[in-house]
Amino acid sequence: MLTTQTRSIRPADVTKNWIVIDAEGLVLGRLATLVANRLRGKHKATFTPHVDCGDHVVIVNARKVVVTGNKAEQSVFYWHTGFPGGIKGRTVGERLAGRYPERVIEKAVERMITRGPLGREQMRNLHVYPDAEHPHAGQQPTVFDVGALNRKNKVI
Repeated sequence: MLTTQTRSIRPADVTKNWIVIDAEGLVLGRLATLVANRLRGKHKATFTPHVDCGDHVVIVNARKVVVTGNKAEQSVFYWHTGFPGGIKGRTVGERLAGRYPERVIEKAVERMITRGPLGREQMRNLHVYPDAEHPHAGQQPTVFDVGALNRKNKVI
């Protein structure tokens, strides 16, 4: 009888790579799913659900990400100030044009990552910048072209 064992890697055996993604013209939801899978490590053959085995992901040009349809005007981020009647909201378009456009991508990815201590640890491997500059050149990240994977990933 042939028995095969499922290999489960330990945190000491994990090798983390660095990738950089240019978000200019990319569709937000499609970008977020690819980034969430990279952060979790599901693209690796050694994926282990209870270990942080994902890569570090650097996203540049977050200001230039695209939302399709009417989501820029109709999709609203709500938050509460803690005071009575303190519910507030801003549309995705307002947030992308605002002071911190990288938070739109961070929230989209965060909602696709599992909740809990492991998810918070994986989110620390996400680095989003609104413009083309990033301070991670010393890690020698490889360029990951999301637009070339599927024609629907990029709006022309």
